[in-house]
This record gives sequence, C-alpha cells and structure tokens, in this order.
Amino acid sequence: MYKIDLHTHSIASPDGGISPSQYEKAITTGLVDYVAITDHNHIDMAIGLQQQLGDKIIVGEEIMTTDGEIIGLFLTSLVLPGQSVQETIRQIKVQNGIVYIPHPFETLRKGLHPAILEEFFQDVDVIEVCNGRAFLQNRSEQAVVWARLNHMPSAASSDAHGLKGLGATFVSIDKPPTRENIIQQIASGKLLTDRPGLRALLYPKYHRLRKKLKGHIK
Repeated sequence: MYKIDLHTHSIASPDGGISPSQYEKAITTGLVDYVAITDHNHIDMAIGLQQQLGDKIIVGEEIMTTDGEIIGLFLTSLVLPGQSVQETIRQIKVQNGIVYIPHPFETLRKGLHPAILEEFFQDVDVIEVCNGRAFLQNRSEQAVVWARLNHMPSAASSDAHGLKGLGATFVSIDKPPTRENIIQQIASGKLLTDRPGLRALLYPKYHRLRKKLKGHIK
C-alpha cells in the first residue's frame, strides 16, 4: 500500500512552509510515499523537487480562478491565475493534467460554490472530501454526499503548510500513482484522516506573517 497526499504547500507559497529537505525527509522516512506540491499559482518548486527526487513528487498547482480555487495535478507548465473556471480547466486538460477540487463549498478558503461544480462536474476528475485543515468551516459531509451523487472519486489530503501537517490525512492506494492510473487508484483507495495539532492549523497565518515581516510578500 502507498500513502499519497495530493494537496500540500511548500515555502514557495506565500503561506506555505514545507522546505525541500522536509519533503525529502517525509518521503524517505515513509511519512508519505507520494506527495503533490500544489503551491498557490506556482509550480517552480514542484518541478525542481520532482527533478531532484523523482516521481515521488507530483507537480501540481492550486490555481485561483474567478470563482474559487482549483488544483491541477501532473502539470508540465504554469496555469495563470485569475481566469474563469472553464478556461482554467481547459488549460489543465490541455496538459493532460488532472482536475482536482480542493475544500469545495467553503467560503473562507475560496472553495467552489455548488452551482459552479454542478456546471462543470463532467470535467472534474477528483474531489477533496476530507481536508486536513478543515476546522472553522468543515464541509466534508456535504462534499461526500455530492461525490456519491455524482459518482466522483473522492480524496483525503492534508493541505499541509508545514511538516507537522504531513502524514495525518491521505489516501492509501494499491499501486504507485501515474497520470494514467491515478483516478482509478483514488476511486478504489482508502481515505485515512486524523486531525493535526493546533500548530499545523495555524501554519498559514504564521508563515504569511513571518514572510511579510521579512519583506518576502506584501
């Protein structure tokens, strides 16, 4: 069995804090077996670490659209933020990427509205029904129901913004994931979830403030 986490944030995200060495440690120690780096509107870190560590790293991007966030997985080039949901999905598909919907229905973290998902559900490959950082606005039950009604593969991911968030929420799958088998593997996988500590939940605010004070972000 292989542990795969499809939603994490490196130090390249304004609110992320997982360093390259920490990703390497997570993989080599078995904390996770495969991990997608899905930085906000960036893929440089993911591409660099995949070149260094191999296919254990999946290149992803959490893309801000005009109607909320969408993740593209198995990307080869950047998808620009600020575009429509339709155009964002098109650009992911042009790359033969996977359309993954993070924290759906949430408003605090810019999840897609149910009406938007209904409009484009035929183009969605995987929906996140369990997010390791869902706390103040947990819409997991609503996401589970939506996924079942639409026969959509469901994933559990950590949305980790620091090392302490990794290894608690993931999908256990039977085979090493590839672009060709990932949807089937997620559909037949086992979702494992555990609530991370308070420190992991507060990582985004901490990292954003720390980087702002250092002048890395505005």
